[in-house]
Amino acid sequence: MKKSHAWPGAGVTAVALSSLLVACGGGEDGPQAVEIQFAAVAGEQPIACNSTVRLGRDNAEATLKDLRFYISNAALLRADGSEVPITLAGNDNWNLTVGQDRVTLIDLENATGACPSATGTAATQAVLKGRVPAGSYTGVRMTLGVPFALNHSLWSDPASAKPPLDIQAMSWSWQGGRKFAKIEVTQPAGASPAWSAPTFNFHLGSTGCQGNPVTGTQVSYCNAPNRMDFTLPAFDPATQRVGVDLRALLAAADITANAGGALGCMSGGTDPECQLLFDAIGVDWKSDGSGTGLPVNGGAGQVLFRAISK
Repeated sequence: MKKSHAWPGAGVTAVALSSLLVACGGGEDGPQAVEIQFAAVAGEQPIACNSTVRLGRDNAEATLKDLRFYISNAALLRADGSEVPITLAGNDNWNLTVGQDRVTLIDLENATGACPSATGTAATQAVLKGRVPAGSYTGVRMTLGVPFALNHSLWSDPASAKPPLDIQAMSWSWQGGRKFAKIEVTQPAGASPAWSAPTFNFHLGSTGCQGNPVTGTQVSYCNAPNRMDFTLPAFDPATQRVGVDLRALLAAADITANAGGALGCMSGGTDPECQLLFDAIGVDWKSDGSGTGLPVNGGAGQVLFRAISK
């Protein structure tokens, strides 16, 4: 996308989206193309599968092992706060639309370096693409997660799990759902001091679900949906990307050790490492398992996603 136009943000005069996006091939009056780019960062440092960065409570050396997540029902925001859904271009390996539900898989690993080829993919996807009506917009809102109606199916069943919901590495063994996010960091070669647990995982997904597609019983409810809503109220896709900030996510966590339960946090209701991570994504979680799994204040306090310059 050309950078000759600006979206309105704080202190910026509104510019019609039709003007912004004519350069992307749309007409003045018809739907206009929009692209939202994502980038993996640790603070101000770009990161990839071959990167070594310092993360966590103790600023430990770490290497990215996996970074994939589902974004659903993305929408642009008007100045009055109303949402305009982004219509995805079509169903393919990265995007799926069923009724009003829209899902895109963002994949920022490439199965090289510390990102294992056995579970990763060489292909990557860092852009959410779609179309919106011509107009003036100020920001973007979206959800980290798969909508309930699409989430609970067997990844291996082509009749019910269309791409990109058919990836085994993103399947969730608890009632046939999906890992909404699969974020993993690992100990780099020669790290000193050595980690007592070699990998720190953050797998986000719904828990406490009733029903099981493995046994042919439809899932009817989840005690903790664990979908994360977030808004970037002043966002210009011509000059900005959505930064996925692992330093901010893991800032309070000891990534070198396992305090109990699964390695890192896999959304378990009593896993001692989940509190810090759920606080960072703005989703209600409580150590006694009574958390609602709902966004707190609409996700206003989340620190995982932020606007960064291209």
